[in-house]
Amino acid sequence: MSESELYVAGIGISRGVVSTIVTTACEKVEGVARVGGNDIASSLVSVFTSRSVAPEAAVESEVVDGSLRVTVHLAVFYGYPFTKLAAAVRDAVAEAISEQIGVEVGAVDVCIDSLVFPKE
Repeated sequence: MSESELYVAGIGISRGVVSTIVTTACEKVEGVARVGGNDIASSLVSVFTSRSVAPEAAVESEVVDGSLRVTVHLAVFYGYPFTKLAAAVRDAVAEAISEQIGVEVGAVDVCIDSLVFPKE
């Protein structure tokens, strides 16, 4: 079994594909500034290229007891309650994985790694 592939429900899925699906779902949630933490390298790449670093760095996925478990690291905008934002992210990710991959989502863990303040 490859480190870059997950095997669930009788199919092999690239971790990169899972990361792309999760990233796309998260970016649609109001209050999410970007997928990815607050490390300096990813922030600089984001600033100078207007896109984020490889989603694989911000999304972790594994198969546990036959279902997919995902951890996503986010930067969020100031002013959005974390618990409501995390619930919206969990729902969006679970729905996207269910629709695109067709497998059960065991858990979606949301890590809020940084806070983005509006420019004044």
